[in-house]
Amino acid sequence: MSHIKAPIVDTERRRRRSTAESSDTQWDHDPRVYRRTSQCDRLCVDIGSHVAETPSPDVSHQYTPKCLSAHKGGTTPFHYGEEIWQDGSSLKTTIRAENEVEANKLANNYRFGFRKWKSHVTERPIEDRSDIVRELYSELNFVRPQGSLITCGNIAYLILFGLWISLAYLLVCVLMFLTIIGVPYGKLCWKLSCYFLWPFGKSILKPRSLVRRCCVKFPHCEAIPEESDSKEVKESTPLLMPPSVPIEVPPQRTRYWCRVSTYVWLLLGYPLLGLIHGLACFLSWILVFTIPVAKMNARTLAIILLMPPEDVHIHRLKKPQGCESQVLLCCYHAFNWYYYKYTMDGINVFAVNLLPLVITTLVVGYVDTDNQFVSSEAKFTAAVSSIIPLSYYIGMGIASISAQSNFAVGAVVNATFGSITEMTFYITALLRGHQAGTKCYEEIVKAALTGTLLGCILFIPGISMIIGGFKHREQRFNSRSAGVSSALLFISIGGVFAPTLFSKAYGSLVCAGCTSSPANTSGPFTCKDCHYDMSGSNEPLYLRHIEPLVYTISVLLPSAYLIGLIFTLKTHSHIYDIQVSDGHDHHQGQCPPGGANMAGASGGHGTVVHWSRLRALSVLIMATLLMAACADLTTEHIKPILDHSAISQYFIGVTVLAMVPEIPEIFNGIQFALQNNISLSLEVGNCIAVQVCMIQIPLLILFNTFYDVGFMLLFSDLHLWASIFSVIVVNYIFMDGKSDYFQGTALVVVYLILLALYFFAPSPPAC
Repeated sequence: MSHIKAPIVDTERRRRRSTAESSDTQWDHDPRVYRRTSQCDRLCVDIGSHVAETPSPDVSHQYTPKCLSAHKGGTTPFHYGEEIWQDGSSLKTTIRAENEVEANKLANNYRFGFRKWKSHVTERPIEDRSDIVRELYSELNFVRPQGSLITCGNIAYLILFGLWISLAYLLVCVLMFLTIIGVPYGKLCWKLSCYFLWPFGKSILKPRSLVRRCCVKFPHCEAIPEESDSKEVKESTPLLMPPSVPIEVPPQRTRYWCRVSTYVWLLLGYPLLGLIHGLACFLSWILVFTIPVAKMNARTLAIILLMPPEDVHIHRLKKPQGCESQVLLCCYHAFNWYYYKYTMDGINVFAVNLLPLVITTLVVGYVDTDNQFVSSEAKFTAAVSSIIPLSYYIGMGIASISAQSNFAVGAVVNATFGSITEMTFYITALLRGHQAGTKCYEEIVKAALTGTLLGCILFIPGISMIIGGFKHREQRFNSRSAGVSSALLFISIGGVFAPTLFSKAYGSLVCAGCTSSPANTSGPFTCKDCHYDMSGSNEPLYLRHIEPLVYTISVLLPSAYLIGLIFTLKTHSHIYDIQVSDGHDHHQGQCPPGGANMAGASGGHGTVVHWSRLRALSVLIMATLLMAACADLTTEHIKPILDHSAISQYFIGVTVLAMVPEIPEIFNGIQFALQNNISLSLEVGNCIAVQVCMIQIPLLILFNTFYDVGFMLLFSDLHLWASIFSVIVVNYIFMDGKSDYFQGTALVVVYLILLALYFFAPSPPAC
């Protein structure tokens, strides 16, 4: 017996040591990340083990600045995307990433002309996440220490879901008792009716003879709900139990399918409850923050209701359960604010939930062409809302391809797809206006262009400063790099509005509605509308002077954009002072412009990327096609709103059509600011504004050259002075390299003042 007992004791000692060194608690662990060890190691966890989470050191890469160890004479704690400052204008930037792909993505965020992206493009191991995030991905089948169960979210569950689900179970319970044969299921429905009325602090258990064998040797363990095959059980059993304990074979479930009551239940009870649980699952999933309710209903529908009724036991969790049963369902809270972080295959849950809206919008929009079932206003609203998730998918695809490719490929992808959302709307609107023979759509496009500039210059930096300033008293950014973006912004605005200034200097003043007093014919005329003729009707001025100027500017602006790329990425890349360092040997070296230098790093091996380059490219192409269809529906159904709305068409263009596609960018800027990375928050807006002026507008001019839709680069006075004033205000705010919530409030207030001007402005003459 001694030669058998020794391996048993040694196995138990190793199990306890590994449990003590574990970085995760039992209730937080995800079943998908368990290592395949012995059966009892996967079924038993020491109840008292709880050690702080420690990420694996061999998958950590750092971008660290020069002389970082001498900063303030001590060490500095690192966080993902944290920026470390010294006195002066130079910026010391530290970037930490889990693997090489993430490091390349973070480096792309600091490159000029690249779209800033916050979300991860690779799969993060669940054991490396925080306790809060790990709880989001739990399957609600783990027992953990419970806190207060009387919360606002749980009370809301009682009103919105609990009462109705419990009532449905009562009705099915009566139905099962009436059939006589289904009495066991009637008793089950009664128990589940009481459970779903208030499921918090209760658990649904299933007896397990397999776990009972483990408890012979480890009486203080708790069952981890994981099934395993019988072959592995037989292999692991001799090491886990003394020879005197007989090996129990799991009970066969063939008798369950031989019962008549089972088929009565599947025909009468299960479909009704399936409908109720499916509806509750759908509604709670759409609300996002109530995803625990969706998981609870889905798990009930897929597992609990398909089990023999005698195997389902409900217990109140007054103390941790023993390991004689398997936890099937255990919920503590129905509401969790942190579910805005929840992702599926790297896709945020909000983007997942809005994808059916895109499909529904396209089907209804192109099937119900006569607006018999859905009004034109509703179609317009749905089409505009569909742009939000498509913008997210395009951004995710761009970030995925850029992070897995070299600099040249990333630059091409960002230049081609970075503005595809706006360009699809602008081109479809100009085409529809050309077909209808009206200049109203052209004015809407110009209003949308100006609104994008104002929102990216004022609103995105302003709201990021406000929210970031509430968490961090004062935030600093690299004033030199911000100066480069500001200079390019000045060049962009000057180039875009140069033809407008030229037309005002040399155009003809046209007055309309002029009258004079009948009694005094020699007196001055009273004119209601005087303006400079900036239309194509003034052919000598436009064809000989303005049109060549527009073509010249459309060549110079992209050239300035290219020079900005060379300046910030090649010749003067030291402005950003981004360094690469391995977390083990502290080897430091400057990050080259073409990619992340991961010298000595091994985190790229075994990295699981959410989207491969082929898949990301497919998503980009598909999202672009869907975006074009949604933009076509938007322009098709915007005319009734323009005709019957009391609001100025200018206001619709600068708000709805301009800022809805930028909603993902707004959230990215806010998340950067919350992480004390205000530099990227400011670059989010500046990057979009520069791309509008230096890429999108020249592309529109190029499109108009090959297919004349009547687009002229001549803006109204309101667009001109609002844009110039915004650039001046922003450059004044950015001079000191500091930001707080007061400066952010100033930018947002200026933005709201300009929106008020557009709200009360008269509609364009063409509309």
